[in-house]
Amino acid sequence: MIQAVDRTGDSEQAARLRDELVDTLLSKGQIVSPAVEKAFRTVAREAFVPADTPLDVVYSVDRAVVTKTDEHGGHLSSVSAAYIQARMIEMADIRPGMTVLEIGSGGYNAALLAEVVGPGGHVVSIDIDSEIVERAVVLLDRAGYGDRVSVMQADAEHPVPGFGPFDRTLVTVGAWDIPPAWLDQLIADGVLVVPLRMNGITRTIAFRRDGDHLVSSDVEVAGFVPMQGQGAHVERTFLLPDWHGKHLRLQFDAEVPDTLHLLDGVLASEPVSVWSGVTIGKRVSFADLHLWFAAFLPGFCRITADPDTELAAELGKTWFPVGGVRGDSVAYLAVRPAMDGEGVEFGATAYGVHGQAAATAVVEQVQAWDRNGRHRAPSFAFWPTGTPVPPLPDYSAVLEKHHGAVSISWLPSS
Repeated sequence: MIQAVDRTGDSEQAARLRDELVDTLLSKGQIVSPAVEKAFRTVAREAFVPADTPLDVVYSVDRAVVTKTDEHGGHLSSVSAAYIQARMIEMADIRPGMTVLEIGSGGYNAALLAEVVGPGGHVVSIDIDSEIVERAVVLLDRAGYGDRVSVMQADAEHPVPGFGPFDRTLVTVGAWDIPPAWLDQLIADGVLVVPLRMNGITRTIAFRRDGDHLVSSDVEVAGFVPMQGQGAHVERTFLLPDWHGKHLRLQFDAEVPDTLHLLDGVLASEPVSVWSGVTIGKRVSFADLHLWFAAFLPGFCRITADPDTELAAELGKTWFPVGGVRGDSVAYLAVRPAMDGEGVEFGATAYGVHGQAAATAVVEQVQAWDRNGRHRAPSFAFWPTGTPVPPLPDYSAVLEKHHGAVSISWLPSS
């Protein structure tokens, strides 16, 4: 049973925080069009989150609000961070009168879309979870959008029955692949905006058609709860125990090295570090370095450690711990204060008999990114199954998917 959200006494504060949020999104360039600004000023975000969520959290720029968890506390559904909702709607170039498909329901984002497409448009929101669908239906009806948004339970791997084609499709869950149904039900000059996972690293990408394939027109960094159903993709996780009974976790998105059995007891070896000479300033994002690793570092994996351990403390310094397995050794991205006292220097720390080589492999990719990728924005393309991937420019990688392949290219600025 969905309980009513009674926040009558909060209405003035909510309205003030809503306007402050929109002002911030405008100042950051995350909202650029009047229609999207109006939608964010109109729709009450607090009406779509759990009633006990503090308003300062509800109207935070970059905090998602979890609305459903599994029995282990894993996130199954959330109202995404406001900045990425704004960016995705802007990336999709939605106009009044359009029909928009939203994959992944929650209610709030569908209400925003309904405001942007206006009375002459329509939003179809689907989700595989019947509880999430029921909740979205009730909340959208209460907010006055019940006749402008159709919510239905469906597995997004398949065409949406009774609807389509769509002018725009926004995927609000993390996807590993792009199934044919998404393209079949999108108009020829439509836009698909999808958080696409590539070897464990996600980018939210706006795709448009270019002949027989898709090309990116805009990109944003963001994470989402993973896709469920037929399109779900489960990472493989391997545990490396240390001498205190704690564990290092290696998470592989795609190919798993066939030498993992050689890592038994590797954390008992003496660590070795290698430094790159490549530095980065404080509060400067290096998210594209992680993407570079995902594209080019053999044995790439994401790495986590049990809480309250030395390894966890070291990994926590790198913001998003990544590394690679090389034979009988494993290395992870490390940082230390830069010699000039400004920012940090990248390096790698490794365990294993050949730790020096493993750390050097990571450092070589840091240096390659610094030379060839750091000052270039990556572009993306999706090549459906049956569409051959042509020769690509230097500093490109191709990642195979079930329904095609994704290419990532670091091209010189035009």
